[in-house]
Order: sequence, then structure tokens, then C-alpha cells
Amino acid sequence: MPRDILGIRFACNVAIATSLIWYALAHLADTNPLWAIASMVAAADPQVDEARRMFRSRLINVLVGGMVGLLFLIIGGPAQWTLPLALAVTVLLSSYVVKIQTMWRQAPITAAIVIAAGVSTHSKLSGIEHGLHKVGEVVFGCLVGVAVSWAMSKIWPIRQHDRLDGS
Repeated sequence: MPRDILGIRFACNVAIATSLIWYALAHLADTNPLWAIASMVAAADPQVDEARRMFRSRLINVLVGGMVGLLFLIIGGPAQWTLPLALAVTVLLSSYVVKIQTMWRQAPITAAIVIAAGVSTHSKLSGIEHGLHKVGEVVFGCLVGVAVSWAMSKIWPIRQHDRLDGS
């Protein structure tokens, strides 16, 4: 039997998870699934332990970025000057307080998503609503990614000699 390749397994994970997210968000929630799909790809992995680690790292950094973005949006309002300041604060918190370097760029990205929602609508309330919605999509995508990785690990276990890193 030919050796399984992790890339094929990852492609299957991504295809299945994308289908689930697309259907759930486009048909059930009537929203664009782009952020959820991007988050799923970043959090998914053919090796379930790595998927869990990525999920945890991404989730923590999304929550940090979301909280900082919301705080700046609430305090500063939907003003453009809040964006660079909030991103700098988010990077500092992610780097020196949270200290989870994996996916640490996710924190300022999430803060930017939240604040940009307010700036583009010129409304604090609308920005908060849109920002929370986007953060929810990111978390949903991460959950689907790790769930599909876990399910596939049960259906199609990775044998020791299939690992790309040889471990």
C-alpha cells in the first residue's frame, strides 16, 4: 500500500471543513463565510495535537485582539486615529503579557477587524456589532477546523511513517 501523505490528509480536512463552514454561514446564518474559512485553514492541521495547539493559540489571540479592539472602539469611538494605537497596544499585550508566539499576529489583525468595522460605518454601535460578528466567525472557523481535524484523526489515523517530519 502506498505511503499516505499529510498534504492529502490536510487537503481533505480543508475541503470538508470549508464545505461545512460555507453551508452553515452562507445558508443558515446568511453571512459571508470568508473570515471563518481563513481562520479554519490557519487553525486546522492533519495532526490533531498540532490542530489543538493552533486552535488554542489562535483563540487566545483572537480574544485579546477582540477585547482591545472593542475597548478602543468604545472609548475612542469610530475614529481612524484609534487603529494604529490599538494595534500597537494589542501587539504589546500579545507579545509581553499573553506570550503565545504561535498566531500572535492574530491579535492585532482581530483588533483591526473590530475597529475597521466601526470606522467604515462611522458608528460605534454598528462597529461593535460588526466587530463581534467577525470575531464570532473567526472562532467558529477555528472550532470547525479543529473538530474536522479531530474527526479525521479517528477516521483516518496518521501512522508513524506517514509524518512529514519523520517523527
